[in-house]
Amino acid sequence: MPELTEDITEEDTRVYEFCFLYPCTLSQKEESEFLKEIEKIIEETGAKQVSKDLWGKRGLAYRIKGHDEGNYVVYHYEMKPRAIIDIDTPLRITPNVLRHIVVKPPKGYEVTNFSEGFVQWLKDRENAVDEKKKEKEEKLAKRVAEKAKRQVKRVAAKKEEEVAADKPKTDKKQISDELDKLISDDDLDL
Repeated sequence: MPELTEDITEEDTRVYEFCFLYPCTLSQKEESEFLKEIEKIIEETGAKQVSKDLWGKRGLAYRIKGHDEGNYVVYHYEMKPRAIIDIDTPLRITPNVLRHIVVKPPKGYEVTNFSEGFVQWLKDRENAVDEKKKEKEEKLAKRVAEKAKRQVKRVAAKKEEEVAADKPKTDKKQISDELDKLISDDDLDL
């Protein structure tokens, strides 16, 4: 952290954002103790915790101290600017801190819980995937129904052809010959 100059005065407190990266291989008990230790270091300077946002396990862009993944936690503390100097060194030597950063948010910054937003985003994405899957299934069902209708029409047409083929074929000439025979028959009493 760059050396702070003398232009920092003991003015009113400000909100600072602390982000910590620590190994995801810690047990729950070790993780709990680690977070309590971090909070203790910060709160020893008189800082008051505004929020704690556990982001959980995330992949890293590159290996840090042999780790490809790590857990993130973001704190917001209300504290005096001078206290940052007293916090930096203990954080650097704290075991299991892979990386940390302290940021002074701009004026008007609202503290938000990004982990909740991330969870909501995952749900929305899952809903969108489910919706697309449902649409795809509906299209497939519609295509299957249309194919079945076409097949039923083909079968019906085939049956009509078979029925037509089964009907005895009557020849007009043969019918007229039969009628002539009947009419010319002298045995008829008309």
